Amino acid sequence: MNYDKIIATAAQEMRASGIRKFFDIAAEMKDCISLGVGEPDFKTPWAVRDAGIRNLEMGQTRYTSNSGMKELRTEICKYLDRRFDLHYDPDSQVLVTVGGSEAIDIGIRALVNPGDEVIIPEPCYVCYDPITHLTGGKVVSIPLQEKNQFRLTAEELKAAITPRTKMLILPFPCNPTGAVMGKEDLEAIAEVLRGTDIMVLSDEIYAELTYGSERHVSIASLPGMAERTIVVNGFSKAYAMTGWRLGYVVGPAPVIKIMTKIHQSCIMCAPTTSQMAAITAMRECDDEIDMMRDEYNRRRRLLVKSFNDMGLSCFDPKGAFYVFPCIKSTGMTSDEFCKELLYKKRVAIVPGTAFGASGEGYARVSYAYSVEHLVEALSRIREFLQDLKEGKA
Repeated sequence: MNYDKIIATAAQEMRASGIRKFFDIAAEMKDCISLGVGEPDFKTPWAVRDAGIRNLEMGQTRYTSNSGMKELRTEICKYLDRRFDLHYDPDSQVLVTVGGSEAIDIGIRALVNPGDEVIIPEPCYVCYDPITHLTGGKVVSIPLQEKNQFRLTAEELKAAITPRTKMLILPFPCNPTGAVMGKEDLEAIAEVLRGTDIMVLSDEIYAELTYGSERHVSIASLPGMAERTIVVNGFSKAYAMTGWRLGYVVGPAPVIKIMTKIHQSCIMCAPTTSQMAAITAMRECDDEIDMMRDEYNRRRRLLVKSFNDMGLSCFDPKGAFYVFPCIKSTGMTSDEFCKELLYKKRVAIVPGTAFGASGEGYARVSYAYSVEHLVEALSRIREFLQDLKEGKA
């Protein structure tokens, strides 16, 4: 059979993950140190694991409501009110999903028609572009600038909007740059969008992981923006629950209703045991979040200082758990730098281009690893740069 003719064109044309390519190679290498995976190195809090165990022991493994357990949806609304001043109705404005990724997928599918334009600031998480293409939408990329600390400006947004613009994806705190958008930054973006029919998909999966005096601000909390924003969040990053595969989306009731219809046809419901455990996470684990954030902040400061000291300029990221050093001074492309580092010193990091063309000249380094792990990797990177300088690499 000719599978090239059988497989859907849009699926064939999807961009493959640039992250996976490197880690498939690294997985086969002995003594390789990886600083590439965006996954907390902490264990899921014991109270959460215990709740999951008890749920299984009691045999509570049946399907839940398509929207998710009412008890969990209520806790999500209480949490968002308590932490981010967001106000939603658990009966009509919340959908529990299989990770934040499903929420992004069905959010785009629910709103984007073929030919609609979706504005995506880059560098950014890898899934927005391929999902948009699968729906028949057109990606309009905005290359973010280091001089603006990789934040989206109102001027950049205005220049990208056309009569066909349907959605803006707002990926802050940002993977891979660690950039955050403060209240003033978001207010400028909101001012551009008010009075339009452009929807915002705000991916706030790293909302709990911000550093400094200001907490994360959601664009949905600003006047006139809740009605035009769907907020995606989840349990993977804040609660170290990546493998539990649980996320959620909140937004205007008519949009959530359509997203739920897609969800019930494709997924049915999120895992029951994960939902039960998540209720405990939201009720009891604020202190665990604070502990993890403090440790990430210690590692963040170590990496930023180390990269700047070794001659790779690195802006000070205020969110997520990544740094995004500039490697242009080496004269190598991002891909070349990461490949050489991997093969010569057995350290795996991700080329900036895995997150869009504007990531050229940068590399993503995760600090979701122990300090000992980071120190050894930094030592090898320092050796690699010295070898380059001496013409040995």
